[in-house]
Amino acid sequence: MVPSISAGTRRSGLVIQQLVSSVRRTPPSCGDVRLLGVDGHAGSGKSTFAGRLAEALGGAPVLHLDDIATHAELFDWTGRLLREVLAPLREGRTAHYRPYDWRARRFGPARALPPAPVVLLEGVGAGRRALRPHLALLLWMELPAEEAWRAGRERDGEEQREFWDGWIPAERRHFAEDPSRPHADLLVRRTREGIRSGSAAGTGAGSEAASVSGSESASGEKYLVLPGPAGTW
Repeated sequence: MVPSISAGTRRSGLVIQQLVSSVRRTPPSCGDVRLLGVDGHAGSGKSTFAGRLAEALGGAPVLHLDDIATHAELFDWTGRLLREVLAPLREGRTAHYRPYDWRARRFGPARALPPAPVVLLEGVGAGRRALRPHLALLLWMELPAEEAWRAGRERDGEEQREFWDGWIPAERRHFAEDPSRPHADLLVRRTREGIRSGSAAGTGAGSEAASVSGSESASGEKYLVLPGPAGTW
């Protein structure tokens, strides 16, 4: 059961610290782990938000789906993720996976992911049908596809133009067949100030790295977290 929020908070939106408090009250979903999915279009700011939330949670680990996907398997990685990561976490064991190197086009050395009270799963497809039963919460970055893709192209530059030309139709197909947003518990919106703060170059399949502020004042707030279409908040 997802914790409820007050009517006043529904009107104004959650800020990071309120979200942290709610996450900590949410029951575990994958063994003893509260697995949080952060999904959205490539270029929407998922990595930045996940990093900000992880920091506010005291350094919660973040698994980036850029490390799981490959050139050959942009979206066909579900079985590997379930087998290598979620099954061990569900059993209270340390998971081991090999992050994919997008430049070298091969898997790198194994990386350990021990169970933790909260683990963030960040990337396009984090809220897919096969993963939702394992999620404590699904958050969707509320930025229109075309705007997100444009930001991603600008961030990655000409070097990644060919990749984006292939990625966008693949992402369209994925969300047409297996949409995440209708099942989101919460929607994450960047304020205009947050959008203006810019982005830095990424190296993965739509990785994001934008500048954010820790301020939660009305003028400095960079995110609003609002009840999602799933109707659980």
